[in-house]
Amino acid sequence: MKLFLKRANALALSSCLLALSLGVAGAPASAQVTAFKQAVAESASVDDAIATFYRQTGYAPLWTGEDDVHRARRAALFEALETAGLQGLPAGRYPVDRLLAEMRDARTVRDLGLVEAMLSRAFVEYATDLRSGVLVPARVDGGLKREVDRPDAARLLAEFSKAEPIQYLRALAPASMQYRALLKEKMRLEGQIAQGGWGARVPVEKLEPGNSGPAVVALRDRLIAMGFLPRSSVARYDDDLRRAVLSFQAANGLETDGVAGPSTITAVNIGPEERLKSVLVALERERWLPRERGERHILVNQTDFSARIVDHGQVTFQTRAVIGKNTEDRRSPEFSDVMEHMVINPSWYVPRSIVTKEYLPKLRRNPRAVGHLEITDSRGRRVSRNHNFSRYSARSFPFAMRQPPGKNNALGLVKFMFPNQYNIYLHDTPQKHLFAHDVRAYSHGCIRLAEPFEFAYALLARQEEDPKAFFHRVLDSGRETRVNLEQPVPVHLIYRTAWIGERGQAEYRRDVYERDAKIWEALSAAGVTLPAVRM
Repeated sequence: MKLFLKRANALALSSCLLALSLGVAGAPASAQVTAFKQAVAESASVDDAIATFYRQTGYAPLWTGEDDVHRARRAALFEALETAGLQGLPAGRYPVDRLLAEMRDARTVRDLGLVEAMLSRAFVEYATDLRSGVLVPARVDGGLKREVDRPDAARLLAEFSKAEPIQYLRALAPASMQYRALLKEKMRLEGQIAQGGWGARVPVEKLEPGNSGPAVVALRDRLIAMGFLPRSSVARYDDDLRRAVLSFQAANGLETDGVAGPSTITAVNIGPEERLKSVLVALERERWLPRERGERHILVNQTDFSARIVDHGQVTFQTRAVIGKNTEDRRSPEFSDVMEHMVINPSWYVPRSIVTKEYLPKLRRNPRAVGHLEITDSRGRRVSRNHNFSRYSARSFPFAMRQPPGKNNALGLVKFMFPNQYNIYLHDTPQKHLFAHDVRAYSHGCIRLAEPFEFAYALLARQEEDPKAFFHRVLDSGRETRVNLEQPVPVHLIYRTAWIGERGQAEYRRDVYERDAKIWEALSAAGVTLPAVRM
C-alpha cells in the first residue's frame, strides 16, 4: 500500500503545473516558462552532461508535464527507484522520499524547474548504476583493470525521452542469463536468511560414511536446507548423504571424495549471509562486463582456476588453469581483450621485473647462474657469462634475458596472445604437477593451462581442416612460429566467487585474492544491505 501511494503521488504534481501550461498563476506564461528554464539550468549545472541535454531540448520538461506521457515517465522512474534493492543496488542511494516531498511542496514554477532537474539526476544515477555498476573498479583494487563503459548522461536522457519508460528502465540491467540467474539466487538466499538461515553449524572437522550421531544430523540438516539433500531423518552417514556431500563439493570447487573433511566442513558452515554477499558482488561484477562478449569467447575464472571456450552461450571446451601467486606483484589482473594469435615453440622473453628482482641477484653472486637463459644486449647479441654483473643495480642493468624454445621453456610449447599493457597471456607450462592442487595460484600473473594443446586444437578448428595435424606439424619443426587466428576471439579474465552453473546450481569459490571482500566493503559503504533475520 505504501508503494502504491508513493507511485500515485508521483503521477500528480501541484497546481503550478497548470500555471506552467496555462499561465494562470498571476504572471504571463512566457515569464513562467523563463523561470522554469532558469531553475532547470541552475539546478542541472552541477552535471555538465545533464545541462547539455536540457540545452539541446530548449529546457523542455522531461518529467514535470501534466499529460499522460510525463505521468508515465514519473511512475516508471519511481517504481524503478523503489525496487532498486531487488537488483542488488543501494536502495537508499536514490532519494525517493525527498523527491516526493519536493514534488508535493512545489508552489512556484521555479520550484517545478528544480524538481525537473532533481528527477533527471536521480534517473541518471540509477541508470548508470544499473547499467555499469555502482563502483569504479580501479578505485576498489589495483588488480581490477576492467574498463567499464559508463554511458553519457545526456545520451541516457535522450534515449529515455524517445522510449517506452518501463521497458527502457528494465533494459538497463545486463541481459545475460548469468545476471538473471544470480538475481534468482539472491532472492532464494534472502528468503532463507529471513527464515533463520541453514540451521546449526557442523561441530566437527571430519565426517565420513558409516559415522552417526549429532554431528551427522547437523551435516544432514544443513545440506537439506541448502537443497543438496531431500528431507530425511536418518542419523547415519549413508549413501544418500555421501551423494549430497559429493554434489556440495562439486558446487564449491572442493575435492569430490564424498568425505566431509576439514575443507568441506568449513564450506558447509559458511552461512547464507556470506553467500549472499558473494552473489551481490557477482551482480556488480556482471554489470562491469562488456554487454557484447562475443558469440565465441574465452572465459578465465580466476577463483575457479579454469579456462573455458564458450560458443553461443555453451561451454565447448574447459581446462584447469594456474593463476598468479597471491602476492602484491603477481596477482593476475582482471580485464577483457581480444586473442589475435598463438605462438608455437615460443621463446620466453623474461619481464624486466623478474630479471631485476629474481635473476640479477643470482648473477651478481655467480655469473653462470640461471644458465638456461640467454643474456642479450640492446641489439639482441648474446652477452658473455664472463661479464662482471656485480657492478649493476636493478636500475642500471642494461641487458635482457631470453629462454629459447624447448620443452623446458617456462611457457611450455605454446602461448596464446591477446596483446595488452599488462603483459598477460595464456600458455603451456612444464610444471604439470601444479594442476593436481585444489588452489592453483603459483604464476607470475599469466594464466597457465593444463591442456594447452587441446585448447589450441579447439581454436584452430575453425580455420584448419585437421587442426591437430597442423599444430603438431608446426610444433615438430622446433621453430618459433606465430599462427594468426583468422577470427580473433574475445578474452575475459574474470574473478567470480559466486555464479550459476550450466545446470542452474549455484557455485561458490574461495576469495583467493580477497578482492570480493574489498568490493563488498565498498558496496556496503555505498548502501547495499543484507536482509534482517526474522526472529
